[in-house]
Amino acid sequence: MNAPNVDLHRARRVAVEAAEAAGDLLRARLTGPLEVRLKDASGDVVTDLDLASETLILDRIGAAFPGHRIVSEEAGTVGGATADATWLVDPLDGTNNVAIGMPVCAVGLALCVGQTPVLGVVHEPVTGRTWSATRGEGTLGPDGEALRLPPAPRPGRADKPVLAWIQGHGVGPDDPVVIPLKLMLEARSARVIQLWAPLVGWAMLARGDIDGIVGYRPELVDLPAGVLIAEEAGAELRRLDGRPYDPSIDLPAAERGLVAARPDLLDSLLETAGSAAEAVKINANGANPEAVRIAW
Repeated sequence: MNAPNVDLHRARRVAVEAAEAAGDLLRARLTGPLEVRLKDASGDVVTDLDLASETLILDRIGAAFPGHRIVSEEAGTVGGATADATWLVDPLDGTNNVAIGMPVCAVGLALCVGQTPVLGVVHEPVTGRTWSATRGEGTLGPDGEALRLPPAPRPGRADKPVLAWIQGHGVGPDDPVVIPLKLMLEARSARVIQLWAPLVGWAMLARGDIDGIVGYRPELVDLPAGVLIAEEAGAELRRLDGRPYDPSIDLPAAERGLVAARPDLLDSLLETAGSAAEAVKINANGANPEAVRIAW
């Protein structure tokens, strides 16, 4: 699938170079003083590093593809009269980590044709590593070689996987799904980690460092790049209710919930998600169904 007048191989090169240049900028300043301010009532923050990285990336993508639309974490929608080709940019995924001195973060870019992601790039500033994927052409690791999920889980993790949890900023403490779903995942796994930097988790899944990811109402801007990299490396994805995963970027947050995992683990994770759905229904005790509606 190609966007009009877009060479996806060139787009991949431009995106990798932009992400790595932003990574150089971030790495040089991660341990220095930061200007931090609140973005909203959820406690999410933005720093001067987010803005500097974003400016660099937008300048490079805008210069290389002046007709494309760009949707970026801080700047919002920039340029592009149509949605034929849209870039999603997260200039610093993991801002809250960086703000407290924990440099677990990434830079992410995705190119979409219409509503479908076709190119994803994830770069880790601290390690200097980059992963990229083009739909149907596989994932490349930091060495430029094809990356595939290991054929088997790591020792001891066949029945006790290590998972990552992703949730959107809009998920509040009174959400009826989060507690039962997370508790069941924790009971049936070795560990459930919440990185505050989803793109880092997607790269970990693609290389087999973790076994699966469960996402509940995840944010859009950092989702397609990571999903594509993991999927092209061999991970399988489903909606929380087991239906086929829809990668379209026009879906609302309530319909972006997902399970992603090694193929041999997917059914087990979907069973856990189904058990959590039943628990939510039971706990509702006859309340208005719309008040406890979930993304199953």
